[in-house]
Formats: sequence, C-alpha cells, structure tokens
Amino acid sequence: MIPFLHIGSSSIPTFGLMVACAMLSAYFVLRADLARRGIAAKNSGEAEALISFPCLAGFVGAKLYHLLESPAEFFADPVHLLFSPYGFAWFGGLLAGFAAFAFVAWRIVKHNPAAGHPVSPLTIFDAGSPAAALGYGIGRIGCLLSGDGDYGIPTSLPWGMSFPNGLVPTVERVHPTPIYELIAACAIAWWLWNMGAPGHRTALAKERASQQLLTDSDAFAASGRAPGEVFAAYLVLSGAARFLVEFIRINPRSFLGMSNAQSAAAVSVITGSVLWAWLRRKE
Repeated sequence: MIPFLHIGSSSIPTFGLMVACAMLSAYFVLRADLARRGIAAKNSGEAEALISFPCLAGFVGAKLYHLLESPAEFFADPVHLLFSPYGFAWFGGLLAGFAAFAFVAWRIVKHNPAAGHPVSPLTIFDAGSPAAALGYGIGRIGCLLSGDGDYGIPTSLPWGMSFPNGLVPTVERVHPTPIYELIAACAIAWWLWNMGAPGHRTALAKERASQQLLTDSDAFAASGRAPGEVFAAYLVLSGAARFLVEFIRINPRSFLGMSNAQSAAAVSVITGSVLWAWLRRKE
C-alpha cells in the first residue's frame, strides 16, 4: 500500500488526496444535477456551498466523534490526538455533514431561490444523493491506498489482499472491503442519477424546463417521482450496502452485536423506507 506520496521533501497522504478527489467528483455531479433540475445554473455557486461546507463539517464531526469514543485516551494526550491526521469516524462525519448540508439547502431555499421559484429542500437532497454516493466510493480508495484498518476479516478468496505497509498493517490476506464499497457506491450513484433523470415530460414541463422555471410539481410530472424519493432511495441503498459490508469488517461490536457504523446503517435504511412510504402516500 501507499500511505504517502513523497515528492521531494514533502509527503502527501494518499487518504487526503483521495478525499479531495471525492469532493471534486461530487461537486461536478451535484452541479450537473442542480442544473438539469433547473435549481441552479452551473456558474451560480450553490454546488460549491453544498459541497465545501458539509465536507468541512464532516471532517470536524468525524474527528470529534472518534475522540469521544475513547475519552480517557483523548484526555491523556488531547493536543496530539486533536491535531493528528489519523482517527476519523464515519458516523460522526455523516451526522455533521448531513446537518451542514441541510442548513445550506435551507439557506438556498429561503434566501436564494433559483430562477425566482420555490424549491423544496427535498429536491436539493435528491440532487445531492448521486454526488454523495459517488464521493463516498472514491473516498474509500483512500482507505485502500493508506491501509488505515478499514479492511475486512481474513479470507482465502483469490482477491484477498494484505497490507504489510499500511498505517494499520496486516500480513494476513483479508477482504478488501474498500473495493467492495467502491463498486457498490458507483452502482448506487448510477442508479440514483437515472432515478432523477427526466422521464416522460408533459408539454407544460417541457416549456418550464426550457425556461429554467421547473417547479417541484413540474419536476414530479416530468420524472414521475416526488421530491425526496431519490434521497429516500439513497438512504436505503447506501445504508444497506454499509450494513452488509460490516459483517466482514473488523470494527468492534457494540449495540446488539452490531458496530456503530452498522447501527447507523440500519437507521438509514429504516428512515429511507419510512420517507419513501410517506412520499408515495402523499402523492
């Protein structure tokens, strides 16, 4: 594995590099989705805000959650652990990033409605779902390159890998779970992107779309989906993928024999299912 890229006297963490690539990829997908939905033009800046602020909040949340998981260890050496480039918890990043995304989406809806028409926050969550799925998958490549311990249990399968030079080394052949998650995330992103694509448009929807005046009601008529359905599918699919992969991960078990990430994934699946049922009933 390659935890660091050495360029002259500088060392670049591969995990951080891939996180940057994930942010950039998610930005382009989100910008394209906002534009095709008529929410924001590609040069408007909304996509930058919806990516940068949640990502920064996610980093802070992931670090704080990881530190608070072991408070005794943290208070024994708080300065070193607080500024260490290692130690981030997925669940903490998810909570903080989601909260920041919701806040930015609310600000866009309240203070800067695109094209002068109201936009549901759920529609913005729909647009962010394919980007979030793809960004998560690309970020997992950083876990693979750095060998940071996100691999799985030992396996005899032919694609098993060892991480002798990783940040958390192992000479055993283990499940390369970051690769599994990358494949699943790309498939989910592709599925969600197609879910949000315009379907059979009505004449009114075609006219509104050409003028970038597509409201949420028109969006449902154009794609056959209510605002929030793509987001609900994202919660279910991404949660199910993480829940399943946790069975072969080395994370410690806590609640009902599940890891923290697995518990969060189960909540994600339940929340997405309830949201989907509520939206379909409402429509």
